Amino acid sequence: MAGGAEGRDVIPDFSEKFQKDFETLLKWRRDVRRFKQEPLPEGALDHLLQLADLAPSVGNSQPWRIVVVDSAEARGRIIASFEAENEEAARTYSDDKALAYRQLKLAGLKEAPVHLAIFCDDDPEQGHGLGRLTMPETLAYSTVSMIHTFWLAARAEGVGVGWVSILDPDAVTEALQVDAGWRLVAYLCVGYPEEEHIDPELERARWQARTPLASRVIHR
Repeated sequence: MAGGAEGRDVIPDFSEKFQKDFETLLKWRRDVRRFKQEPLPEGALDHLLQLADLAPSVGNSQPWRIVVVDSAEARGRIIASFEAENEEAARTYSDDKALAYRQLKLAGLKEAPVHLAIFCDDDPEQGHGLGRLTMPETLAYSTVSMIHTFWLAARAEGVGVGWVSILDPDAVTEALQVDAGWRLVAYLCVGYPEEEHIDPELERARWQARTPLASRVIHR
């Protein structure tokens, strides 16, 4: 059937197989730290970003600003920020925990073929302020929604994503010379995974296991 009632879109049929495949996708969406240096095919990144741009946003503001970090100089400054902040973080733990922390693989900055810095425009003209007068942070939440959409789209095509949060946002903003009104939300490494695991790396390293959902659901 090519169409429904006049002026209406046809509702898609999300089959039971699709639903199971989607559940599998969620289970296999991992935070990747180990990347092959193999580049993505031409046009693949643009396609994934087009899918990510379908994400919802408060007031239809689309506040995300995506910087593709290609230059060796900019990447070098990002890596330097990570190394400095990572060492500072290690010092906050006791000796035994600090040793375990330093053994974790927390970034794929030197291996991943694609680096994306995702910013949020904290005062976009688009959207005319709708829905964010009392909760302006919904702009950042919308940006995270876009990131998760990108993540799932990438995973569905065999591409891995790693979110690097051990960075100085001011250093990243300065290194990339972006608008001062933009706020760093995420720095993503993107590429083909070197290895595939259904369980999180932090769980395999015995840093932190997942906990039951019931411990986080509250009824009032």
